[in-house]
Amino acid sequence: MRHQNSVFHDLLKRVPWGEFERLVAEQGADRRVRRLPTKSQLIALLYGQLSGAESLREIVGGLESHGRRLYHVGGRSVSRSTLSDANALRPSAVFSDLFAAMVAQAQRGLRRKVGEAVYLIDSTGLRLSGTGSQWAHFSAKACGAKAHIIYDPAADQPIYAAVTAAKVNDITVAQTMPIEAGATYVFDLAYYDYAWWTGLHAAGCRIVTRFKSNTPLAVTTELDLPEGTDILSDRIGLLPQRQAKSRKNPFSDPVREVRVKTHTGKVLRILSNDLKAPAQEVADLYKRRWAIELFFRWVKQTLKIRHFLGTSENAVRIQIAVALIAFLLLRRAQNDQEAVPSPLKFARLVRANLMHRRRIDRLIGDPTEPLRNNNQLALQWS
Repeated sequence: MRHQNSVFHDLLKRVPWGEFERLVAEQGADRRVRRLPTKSQLIALLYGQLSGAESLREIVGGLESHGRRLYHVGGRSVSRSTLSDANALRPSAVFSDLFAAMVAQAQRGLRRKVGEAVYLIDSTGLRLSGTGSQWAHFSAKACGAKAHIIYDPAADQPIYAAVTAAKVNDITVAQTMPIEAGATYVFDLAYYDYAWWTGLHAAGCRIVTRFKSNTPLAVTTELDLPEGTDILSDRIGLLPQRQAKSRKNPFSDPVREVRVKTHTGKVLRILSNDLKAPAQEVADLYKRRWAIELFFRWVKQTLKIRHFLGTSENAVRIQIAVALIAFLLLRRAQNDQEAVPSPLKFARLVRANLMHRRRIDRLIGDPTEPLRNNNQLALQWS
């Protein structure tokens, strides 16, 4: 009978293992390691993400129950203390750089003209508690981390991620993010910084964000309004000369204010440095920001970044990186089949069949199929 890989095995084939081994050697992650190679650590953590395990004990128990099939994917059973030590001590850069390599691999497959890319920037908070989480304290009673993401809504995937303590301002991280010249960046009020906007503007990037309610605009031009839309006004003007009493505003070029009424009746003042695009296009670009909120919700509901296996900074960084890698694997696997169009349903079917021997494109219905080997004799009944 022809061998059929497990669903987990099929997913892991999408990991660029050659690049992973290079990163392991570059970081010296397996130096003096006897019990748990970094590859087995990654496989164990991916198993935890994809199976829905919420603790080290649950991951270890699940791996032990699938010993034979684990062998075929290159993994191994592991003790809870060994996996805990690996998460605390192995360099997190191996996992974050693997995520970056997988993103770069996917981006090469996108054929877009210069200036067509639209990226969304935002962050999400993650609660922490327990021994080892002191690095993330921001008050006597509160503790947490942040995942800062650049999201590509066209590719439906994050393209950059950074992890900090929750007390670190979003704009501080944004100032270190890689910027693609000519791209469009959409973000909210957490990134309200004229100096950063100036850098984006100088790189030829289009900015779409919101005005703060107390930010005045020195109007120089009133533009005509499109008919049959929710656009209330479309104006060009200049920002204040100072962002704060002690900070001079380096953004001296004109900007645009598009006021739009939402379906709830709220009026938004949308800001952009694009003075020529239709007002509705600017409004629609800001509306796309909702995609990154849906991404955060999906990841928190489907993968494991709300229950942490370790609370040290290194363990948190590793777990978030592995969760994002799991997200990419699920997206790629889903794109390789047509039977299940819903990402959430596909992720749930993968979880239910993770260690079963099934094809990734046949997660629905009867998994059995006639497996014929041409070398076997065919029996005929008369």
